[in-house]
Amino acid sequence: MATLYRAASPDSLIVAPVDLLTAIYHRASGQTHLMGSPAPEILQALADAPLDPPALLAKLRTDYDLVDADTDALIARLDELVETGLVERL
Repeated sequence: MATLYRAASPDSLIVAPVDLLTAIYHRASGQTHLMGSPAPEILQALADAPLDPPALLAKLRTDYDLVDADTDALIARLDELVETGLVERL
């Protein structure tokens, strides 16, 4: 069975663009994270429902017109987001 990933509840996040970065305040941890693309896009894509990496990659390709996306790179980014508490591995 494939690993699913789910973003933190949108109610637990305050998201604000800051130039080329995005500030994400995570209420549950009390931490603010400054993140560049594709982290905010990943969180947005996972906001509706948990997805496995291939389905998430397909959604990101469709929603953001990605052409050179890589599954291994996406999984590495998801693992980073899991460490911050912004994404949960199911």
